[in-house]
Amino acid sequence: MADSDYSQKDFIGEQVKHEDLVTITRVRSDRVFYRQFIRDPNQAKTSGHPRWYGDKFDLKDDQTWAEPDEVHHVPFTTKKGRQLTVTISGWKQMLMRGTKNYKMNNHPFTLLQIVVRDQERNSIWKPMWLIVIGSRRDELSLVDCYQCYRQRYDMEHLFRFGKQRLLMTSYLTPDVHHEENWFKLTLLSYVNLWAARKLAVVLPRDWEQYLKTNKSIKITPSLVQRDFSRIITTLGTFAKFPKRRGFSSGRIKGYKKAPRTRHDVIKKGSKKSTENLKAP
Repeated sequence: MADSDYSQKDFIGEQVKHEDLVTITRVRSDRVFYRQFIRDPNQAKTSGHPRWYGDKFDLKDDQTWAEPDEVHHVPFTTKKGRQLTVTISGWKQMLMRGTKNYKMNNHPFTLLQIVVRDQERNSIWKPMWLIVIGSRRDELSLVDCYQCYRQRYDMEHLFRFGKQRLLMTSYLTPDVHHEENWFKLTLLSYVNLWAARKLAVVLPRDWEQYLKTNKSIKITPSLVQRDFSRIITTLGTFAKFPKRRGFSSGRIKGYKKAPRTRHDVIKKGSKKSTENLKAP
């Protein structure tokens, strides 16, 4: 799942190379797509380049929309008890314009429109558009695609908490392998916080009066991390104390380590200052 910044052909064109990967991205409401052109088998073949793109599908012009291939209505209740209905419309075999490097005409996708309405059938928010692309996309229903994309908001909270509280992006190294190991360690630490959520005790600060009065407060990862030092002392550990195994012999005499490859520093270009020219 990804936001609208990852709905471009240079990103999707790389993801479709993986056979078992299904990518769900959000798209802006001003994009233009096309229906896949299907030639009539009774029509005689003509010379020239074969036609790839069919009718135009402009997201901001509902006159160009065809009838959706599938429509699902999913009722749900908010935390405050409000009854809403999600209408999911899907158009299959859609195409986007490609480039010389990315032949997007070979990779059709399913286009989804998400509309949330209240009991009076009034639209609450602006319609949301999603792209579902991948060779195995038809194995997922429209409701599954919508539910999967909703999990992206939980992932955003994970990244925010990991960067601020778990030092996810604080470790700087030129080795990609070391960076991946550090990222896995931060995810394991997050899993430990989730596993210890039932053992945590709310420890409010002096200025957090709402935590002192509310007994049904939801235990968040921040509250578990605040009490984690007490939790690990009560659980104990099976690890043994480290023991010295002698002194390292060090590098062999005469060994010279190859220096790292030097790369050019990439700097952002300065914006060109535009002067307001006065008319003579």
